[in-house]
Amino acid sequence: MSQFHLETEIIRSHIERSQHQEHSSPLYLTSSYVFEDAEEMRASFSEEKERNIYSRFSNPNTSEFIDRIAKMEGAESGYAFATGMSAVFSTLAALLNSGDHIISSRSVFGSTHSLFTKFFPKWNISHSYFKVNEVGTIEKLITPTTKIIFAESPTNPGVDILDLELLGKIAKKHHLILVIDNCFATPYLQNPIKFGADLVIHSATKLIDGQGRVLGGVTVGRADLIREIYLFSRNTGPALSPFNAWVLSKSLETLPVRLEKHCENALKVAQFLEENEFVENVKYPFLKSHPQYKIAKKQMKLGGNIISFEVKGGLKAGRKFINSVNLCSRSANLGDTKTIVTHPASTTHSKLGEVDRLEVGITDGLVRISVGLEHVDDVISDLQQALKN
Repeated sequence: MSQFHLETEIIRSHIERSQHQEHSSPLYLTSSYVFEDAEEMRASFSEEKERNIYSRFSNPNTSEFIDRIAKMEGAESGYAFATGMSAVFSTLAALLNSGDHIISSRSVFGSTHSLFTKFFPKWNISHSYFKVNEVGTIEKLITPTTKIIFAESPTNPGVDILDLELLGKIAKKHHLILVIDNCFATPYLQNPIKFGADLVIHSATKLIDGQGRVLGGVTVGRADLIREIYLFSRNTGPALSPFNAWVLSKSLETLPVRLEKHCENALKVAQFLEENEFVENVKYPFLKSHPQYKIAKKQMKLGGNIISFEVKGGLKAGRKFINSVNLCSRSANLGDTKTIVTHPASTTHSKLGEVDRLEVGITDGLVRISVGLEHVDDVISDLQQALKN
């Protein structure tokens, strides 16, 4: 189906039908599968024959979801997980050994930071951080034990942009594995593999689902690396459930049209905030004032649906704003049809100390807004009244 546009391929390809030839993929709610005889069972378990054995390993619904994500990302293979963080952990744990070293952008999700600082050191896996505006320092951080470069772009919650092409060149030059968390952009807005990434991770819980219904994660990329991740995961058990895979695969069929509207609304909200007297330091990838605007335009189709900004007046003003919204939801999630406001310093990144928070730009007054699919005038009206209170 390569003659079709991506939007058509997402909807029309990789449909897992049964013998009943359903128009929409059926649910395969089974934990295991039967075999014709002992020889087929033996051949399947020895992997001489490729087929479903047990839904912790594979399932028609998870396979369909993985195939669609891989197609969108230009990846060779993939594996689906119960959550985005299980995808991050399992991907890294499968590829790293005791004594290995990771280089990562300092601006990462709070739980990813906890992996690097609290849990991986228990297994003698070390890390070094570079600042998002100091990518040129990466090569100075490389040691003989460095194995992976890890980064988010756009970052959570500061919405900073890293130059994926530059990261790809550095990784290739030093024979390192480049892993990109592509959650904020989704495979519709950005394809890190085109710029040199070896693996791409998504929290499918966010924009891929798009309606706040289910949890899920996925890693796609080089087949040899995915093989290692698969072997690790089939034994440790972080697999995505068939039902959630079915929901997420169906969600991909509407991802392009949803993202177009999310991004259209977000740009209008960002422009409103940039002109508001009660707001400062608005960051949205497709605002010309964004420090990495040119890089964002180079590697992203549109700017996404996440905006970060500061309410003038610090912590007190930021909390007052959060408490004053009426239409927008107060939640720690993002990527929903509903617009969500979050105060990272007291929620998603509350486990970070003040020094660590400020180092990645999370001030006391920072607000992250995930712009939804409501009429944009209603969203702006709610933000306006909340800022005035």
